[in-house]
Amino acid sequence: MGVGKTMIFFCAVLSFHMIANCQKTQVTQKPNILLICVDDLRPELKSFGADYISSPNIDHLATEGIKFQKHFANAPSCGPSRYTLLTGQYGTAGNNALFLRANKIKEGTKIINKSMPEWFKTHGYTTVSVGKVSHHPGGRGGKDWNDSTKIEMPNAWDRHLMPVAEWEHPRGIMHGLANGEIRLKSSDMNVFQTLKGTDNIYPDGAITEEALKQLKELTTINKNPFFLAVGIIKPHLPFGAPKSYFDQYEGVQLPSIEHPGKPEGRSTWHGSGEFKQYNRWGKNANTDTVFADEVRRHYAACVSYADAQVGKILAELKRTGADENTIVVLWGDHGWHLGEHAIWGKHSLFEESLHSPLIIHYPGMKHKGANTDAIVETLDIFPTLCDLTGIEIPKYTQGVSLKALLENPEIPGHTALAYKKGASTIRTSTHRMILHQDGFVELYDHTTAEKETKNVAVKYPKLVEELKNALNTRLN
Repeated sequence: MGVGKTMIFFCAVLSFHMIANCQKTQVTQKPNILLICVDDLRPELKSFGADYISSPNIDHLATEGIKFQKHFANAPSCGPSRYTLLTGQYGTAGNNALFLRANKIKEGTKIINKSMPEWFKTHGYTTVSVGKVSHHPGGRGGKDWNDSTKIEMPNAWDRHLMPVAEWEHPRGIMHGLANGEIRLKSSDMNVFQTLKGTDNIYPDGAITEEALKQLKELTTINKNPFFLAVGIIKPHLPFGAPKSYFDQYEGVQLPSIEHPGKPEGRSTWHGSGEFKQYNRWGKNANTDTVFADEVRRHYAACVSYADAQVGKILAELKRTGADENTIVVLWGDHGWHLGEHAIWGKHSLFEESLHSPLIIHYPGMKHKGANTDAIVETLDIFPTLCDLTGIEIPKYTQGVSLKALLENPEIPGHTALAYKKGASTIRTSTHRMILHQDGFVELYDHTTAEKETKNVAVKYPKLVEELKNALNTRLN
C-alpha cells in the first residue's frame, strides 16, 4: 500500500473512531434539565382551558410534553412553595423558609439534606440559577438583596445570577416594575401599570437575556450536563407588562368569575391584603365589575408577556441543538384568585390558591400533548427529575416520581397536601379538606356543583376523620 493510500486509510479509521466516540458520548450523556418557574401563575393558559388567553409558546411546549391538569402547590405563597420544589420536603409556612434552612447549615448544628440543585451538582451537573428561582431573586439577603454573605441556598448553584440591567440592585427586580422601580411605599404604587416599550423595560426582559446567555455558554463551553433554572417574575403583583401585550386583550370577552361571593361562615378566606396594599383608586374589585375586568386584563397581559419570555428561552434551547437531550419542566409556583370567593391574591387554601400549571417534556416521550387529570403536587418534581435522568432518588424526598404517569397518563395520582400558617389541607380526587390548627374543619365535595362553596364537614364525619389521619400522617 502506497504512502498516499496509507494516509487515507489512517484518516478514515481515525474519523470512524472519532464519530463512534462522539455518538457514544451523546448516548451516554445524562439529559440536561431546564426548569422554568413562573411566579403567581394560575392555570390561566389556553392549553389549560383559558381560551381567551394568548399563550402560544407555553401551549406549544404543552404539545411536546404532558400537561398535569391537577397539579397543586404545597403552599399558597412564593417562599414555602419554592422550598418544597427545591428541597423535596415540607417546610415552614413563611417566605423565609429557605433562609431558615440556610441558617441551620451555617450553624452546622444539624445535618441538612441536599437540595435538588445540590443533589444534581454532586452527580456531575453544572447548576445555574437565573432570576427568581428561590424566593429572593438572585438568592441573596441583606438590605438590598445582594449580600453575598447571606445566601438563600448554600452549596446549590455553580452560578446564582440576578441581572439588574441598568438598575441599582435586585430590589429593583423583585416586583417586576417597569424600569426596575423599587417598591418603597406600596400604597404609592398602582396595582397595575402598562407602559409602551420593549420587553426589556421590565425586569423579566433582563432575566431572559441572561438565561439565553447562560444557555449558549452551557451548550458550547460546558462539558457536563446542565441543570438550568430560570425564574420569571410576572405575573406577580403589581401587574405590569409592555402595552403591546395589554392591547391584545382590548375588546376580548372575559369569562365570568366562578363563585365570586365571600363564603358564609368560617373558612380559609382572607381580605386580599397583598392586593389591597397597592393604590386601587378607591375601587373595589368585588363590587365594581368594570374594575375587576380591568385587573383581569392586566393579569392576562402579564401572562402573555411571561409566555413570550418562555418562548425566547425555548427557541434558544432548540437553536443550540440541546433540546434533543434536555428535560423541560414549566412550573407555576402556586395559584392566584381573580375574584373567586371574593379574593384577589393567593394565601388561602382554596383550590384557586394552590392549583397551578405543570408541564413536563423529555426526549423520546411517547405521549406528547397528552393530558392527565391525576392529582400530583410540587414535591413530586425532585424525585421525577432523578428518575428521568437515572440518578438515585434520595430517601428524604417526600414526593413520588411521576415517571409512571408520564409513561401512562391514564393511571391515578395521589393526594396533594398544602399548608399555611395555622392550617393545612389535603386534596383527593373528590374532596378537599382544610384542617385549622384549633381543630375546625372545612370539607368540600368536588363532585358537586357547589365545590368549594359549601362546607359539608358535618355531613361526613367518617370521611373527615380519614382525611385528618391521612393529613397528619403525611405531614408528621
